[in-house]
Amino acid sequence: MADTFPRQYARTRRFTLGDPRGFRVSPDDGRVVFLRSRSGSDPVTCLWVLDLPAPNALDPGASGPSTSAAPHRGAPGEGRSKGATIRGSGRTQHPTERLVADPLALFTPLDGALPEAEKAHRERLRESADGITSFATDKDLTLACFTVQGRLFITDLIDPGAAPRSILPNDVFDPRLSPDGSVIAYLAGRSVRVCAADGSDDRQLAGEDDEDITWGQADFVAAEELDRYRGFWWSPESSRLLAARVDTTAVQQWHISDPAHPERTPAVHRYPAAGTPNAIVTLAILGLDGSRTPVPWDTTTMPYLVDAYWTDSALHLLLMNRAQTGQQLVRVDPATGASTTVSETHSDVWVEKAPGTPAWLADGRLVGVAPSDDDFALFFGAERMTAAAAQVRRVAHVGDDYAIICVNGATPWEQSAVVVPASSSAAGALPVAEAPSGAGAPPVARGQELARGGGVDVVVGRDVAVVRSSTMERTSTNVVRWRTGEVVAEIASHAETPLVDPKPSFMLVHDRIPVAVLLPAGAAARDPSTKLPVLMNPYGGPHAQMVLATKGAHLTSQWLADQGFAVVVVDGRGTPGRGVSWEHAVHNDLAGPVLDDQVEGLLGAAERYPQLDLTRVGIRGWSFGGYLAALAVLRRPDIFHAAIAGAPVTEWRLYDTGYTERYLGDPSTNGVAYDRSSLLVDAHRLERPLMLVHGLADDNVVAAHTLQFSSALLAAGKPHEVLPLSGVTHMTPQEVVAENLLLLQVEFLKRHLRV
Repeated sequence: MADTFPRQYARTRRFTLGDPRGFRVSPDDGRVVFLRSRSGSDPVTCLWVLDLPAPNALDPGASGPSTSAAPHRGAPGEGRSKGATIRGSGRTQHPTERLVADPLALFTPLDGALPEAEKAHRERLRESADGITSFATDKDLTLACFTVQGRLFITDLIDPGAAPRSILPNDVFDPRLSPDGSVIAYLAGRSVRVCAADGSDDRQLAGEDDEDITWGQADFVAAEELDRYRGFWWSPESSRLLAARVDTTAVQQWHISDPAHPERTPAVHRYPAAGTPNAIVTLAILGLDGSRTPVPWDTTTMPYLVDAYWTDSALHLLLMNRAQTGQQLVRVDPATGASTTVSETHSDVWVEKAPGTPAWLADGRLVGVAPSDDDFALFFGAERMTAAAAQVRRVAHVGDDYAIICVNGATPWEQSAVVVPASSSAAGALPVAEAPSGAGAPPVARGQELARGGGVDVVVGRDVAVVRSSTMERTSTNVVRWRTGEVVAEIASHAETPLVDPKPSFMLVHDRIPVAVLLPAGAAARDPSTKLPVLMNPYGGPHAQMVLATKGAHLTSQWLADQGFAVVVVDGRGTPGRGVSWEHAVHNDLAGPVLDDQVEGLLGAAERYPQLDLTRVGIRGWSFGGYLAALAVLRRPDIFHAAIAGAPVTEWRLYDTGYTERYLGDPSTNGVAYDRSSLLVDAHRLERPLMLVHGLADDNVVAAHTLQFSSALLAAGKPHEVLPLSGVTHMTPQEVVAENLLLLQVEFLKRHLRV
């Protein structure tokens, strides 16, 4: 049977399999540790090490860095590319990639049950791979620990002949090595436990018999909405750890059943819907000697623990109020648990934590990202370090006297990774407050640019960095000595080459709305006299950007275009990368500005592309995009003629506190905003064909959203289609489901748009 894009898309888990990720660079710049499966269709993720040469250790005659070939499957330590080792130094003359841990060599087959906490953790991370999906190391990256099917393993990262050792048999989740590598802390059930690195002296540090209380885990809101996926943190000296206690007693119980298997007991899920109680999170410092020091703060005023940070001298907590209009950074004395406020941030709308912040320079200045004028600007202390119009997306790394930031490029669909020196007198650096020079230069001042593309990221050791750049041509992962620009190696991707080759055209409609247009392959589609049905393919909501100059962002859109559609992707107000007022425009209204910009983007695209037949416009989306698709046919049937809404949020009172209250407030006091953004109240307005798709095992956007909406449509006498997906969560990793779901959507659209 010939391969097809839908089958390939499903088999490769959206082309993530075989792609390297999870990079860490050792402090001595000697190793890069990362995760990668062996091929683009292999779901089993392995642990790898790239050994790096010392500076000037490359052969003088070498024409460039060596690139490792894809190894065969074998025992750990086999299948590595050959490299000469410098005796006595532990460093190679050439980059040497080696396999450190292969789950199938450790635990075959991979069909055992994962701990429930790990299942939930993977769902929050949208992790669809198998095998080693995360790992932890000591401070110097000499040891790594990980789990396979709940079994704890540890391995040496320096000795090429070392094999992973199993040290605990089952029910282990989220293991983390102490900085000195002597102790492993891990989660088992609802407790925090520790053992020596050889598995001895295994004991519980914190845990309770109450099934509604967990230690060491991130609560639902933290993991789903605040990007905090962990609940315990080692101290630098390895003698104690900070651990979160999560009490979900007051959180309402929801029951998620599988109607296809009525004999199974429904899963009980503590879900904090908007306006209802959250989990209560508190902290304690747990000593390996059995001591326990509470870390109190005003959980009534600042209930959200956004993150925690150990430094050599203190512990810091980032806290947020429930309305998410205020943040506090507090400093904690580890000896007493007493805290003092370091800084406070307030907003009339909402505040957010920029990834990578807060952090500190060697001189003590706080590194942060905050609104300034209409920009998200980088600050060192009170000093603004980025020029006007720069939109800082995240801080990738902070060194003693510099920071590396990811910032918008010359267009909203491009980004740059830029080194920002702490001082304008830093050697080889230029002050970042000056205007950029040269066409197409990013609007950050003339700091050293490490990468440019539709997506960029940087992971730094000392002088070596893993620089990842995604463009419309390819995604490259280079290991570079960032101060000099020397490329040491490229970490190969084994991801499959997609069967489609996207060719989006980018534009700013009316100089404000980013839009991508994809036409079917072939010359006929370029003929202005050709009339093509239009398919909008947005996400459209906060925190997600789809109009990016990366190949991977447009694969499905190009395949849909090749089925006979002109596909239009619009990033309207609320999406990131366009400034403060742009993102805040959805405050108290997740419907109006978002939908208005989809319409404006579509009409602007049609002005440039007369091929777009505005009498045949469909729209599809998933999650917020599903909400937007249903919203479009309900409120603008004059523009949109058919919609597919996948896992839509139809009633915001049913969605979680952390996300919903950030944008719409408390439903008990701001019900107008909830009604303004609800689909249920507009069910009677449906005039166009609508397909609703929902995974019945979804614990994020629960199936009640679609079922209640369907009931409201039925009560109003409005015909529609419902496609329930048995056993499917908010992700759709199942190969058959993902493939056929695309095919069924195309059939629906062709049927109703007369294709």
